[in-house]
Amino acid sequence: MSTQRGSRLLRNRTLLIAAGGILVFALGLWIGGLGSGKQAPTQDHGDHAEGAEQAEVSWTCSMHPQIQQPKPGSCPLCGMDLIPAESGGSESGSERSVTLSSYARTLAEVETTPVERRFVTRPVRMIGKVDFDETRVARISAWMPGRIERLYVDYQGIKVRAGDHLLDLYSPELLTAQQELVLATGINLAAAREKLRLLGLSPEQIAEIESRGTPGDQITVQAPISGVVIKKDAVEGSYVKTGSPLYSIADLSHLWVKIEAYERDLPWIHYGQSVTLTTEAYPGESFDGRLVFIDPLVDSKTRTVALRVNVANTDGKLKPGMLVYAVVESEVGADGQVFSPDLAGKWISPMHPEVIKDGPGTCDVCGVPLKRAEDLGYVSEGGAEAPLVIPASAPLITGERAIVYVADPSQEGTYEGREIQLGPRAGDFYVVHEGLEEGEQVVSRGNFKIDSAIQIVAGTSMMSPGEGGAAASEPQPLVAEDREPMAVTEEFRAAMTPVYDAYFALQFALSHDDLPAGKTAAKKLAEVVSTVETDLPDTDAKALWEEDRELLHRRSIELAEAPDVERARVIFEFLSIGVTQAVRSYGSTADAPILRYHCPMAFDWKGADWLQDRAGTENPYFGSMMFKCGSEKEVLWAGSEQAAGEHSHD
Repeated sequence: MSTQRGSRLLRNRTLLIAAGGILVFALGLWIGGLGSGKQAPTQDHGDHAEGAEQAEVSWTCSMHPQIQQPKPGSCPLCGMDLIPAESGGSESGSERSVTLSSYARTLAEVETTPVERRFVTRPVRMIGKVDFDETRVARISAWMPGRIERLYVDYQGIKVRAGDHLLDLYSPELLTAQQELVLATGINLAAAREKLRLLGLSPEQIAEIESRGTPGDQITVQAPISGVVIKKDAVEGSYVKTGSPLYSIADLSHLWVKIEAYERDLPWIHYGQSVTLTTEAYPGESFDGRLVFIDPLVDSKTRTVALRVNVANTDGKLKPGMLVYAVVESEVGADGQVFSPDLAGKWISPMHPEVIKDGPGTCDVCGVPLKRAEDLGYVSEGGAEAPLVIPASAPLITGERAIVYVADPSQEGTYEGREIQLGPRAGDFYVVHEGLEEGEQVVSRGNFKIDSAIQIVAGTSMMSPGEGGAAASEPQPLVAEDREPMAVTEEFRAAMTPVYDAYFALQFALSHDDLPAGKTAAKKLAEVVSTVETDLPDTDAKALWEEDRELLHRRSIELAEAPDVERARVIFEFLSIGVTQAVRSYGSTADAPILRYHCPMAFDWKGADWLQDRAGTENPYFGSMMFKCGSEKEVLWAGSEQAAGEHSHD
């Protein structure tokens, strides 16, 4: 859903950019002629000039062609300058097509691209954290009761090797078992050895007791694996019982990365795929991992699915707890299925996907029979067909409709609007299911200006589908819940102030088209949201804030990783709803007001809200293109006046 809305916002933004040049373009159409049958007006013939002066001129808006006025002015809907509109329709004879002269095509900077079949890559971007590989963590506990006499490893974080001494343990039970070994003969000898083995002694330690011939009352506990001590429970001089935890050691040469994918991306994610990981700690450097687990359940709150990636960490750069950005690149086939050339015809271990073989067999790690890649969701090499694709800039998307302009091969400069059925977007391309054929030329640049030209002459365009087109479904705006104030402490309200401040910094950045500053503000928002305490006296308020905090944190992290400002603005709408609900539920202590603004044009006229801490429209959804589009709708917090009133009331 958000991918479609992001595409709509991209279309809307580009349309607004194009609108600035529509006046020049429209004049070019007037001078150059919409079709070869129209002649440019000149001043060489008095009669023609006089006729032009007497002709009625209608003024329209390039964004809203339904606006028709007899004189110049501003559009009553968006405030843009009106432009002169020509009377009559297209010379091509179709309400969906237009013929541009060579001069008009130059002004519109029209470019076409052939429809072609090719494999395209769809990147799926996710975020996650580095964690320990649970299969490489050893938890050491006491195998017998006793007293810790000496610690060799006395702090957390130290590196150890397998067999290194960890501590000396005194145990009367150990003394008795050793005496039995020294005195045992024949069958009893094997039983005595087994008893000591069960008490945690290694074969070498047992052999040493036998060769010494005398029992001892202490045992040296050794490290079972090489790694880093990640937890130390042992304290010198303390008494322990059987099963008491002593140390935890983790092998950090291999790690897990736990990431989350939105359910809409699940068709492009498969077991065994390669995953590229990047971190903020090592900019410009990437790490390769392999997807080893896909959770069979969807989180009902976040609508995400947990994934796990295995990654080698031989150089030790990755640290558990690190934030990572993950990208899975899936090659998309004609039917939308994933095609992986490096796995075509291969056999993979269902337990250890790093084990890949050319034929059937068993896993080298666990011995489980291998499975064909096709059984794990990949398209077979013979069944893979390249899909029909067009550049992502070619379709004009509004509501449920997608329009492209196709060049007429028989008439230069003629472009026909055609409604098509799109498949998934894959990077810089869209997969096309219906409406186009291989080899046709679609307009990949200048299509917004062509569409505007058809709107000006009242033809069937993207914004006006006409009788033959499928009308776009009525967009439904996202709105915040109508919440009641919750019982929270004054300290909690004060702790919310940094949350609101980070949000306002984000709103300011997006309204000024500053994506880097917006990402910085989003990271700050994620940080401060996590620090707000949940120790509230009211259990309902506590539960509500824990839910709000999780969603705000997740959206903030997602915006901080947004690939472009269009995607950031889509995510910002959800953040605005969350912050609005927070203000209504928990209030504020800030001196500045909190005002709710609304832009009716955002997201293809669906409309969207946002918050500001000062009066005067600063639109974060359009930025400099329509900075003042929108109006104040509600005072959520009156600032110092309201704060003073609440304090006096308390």
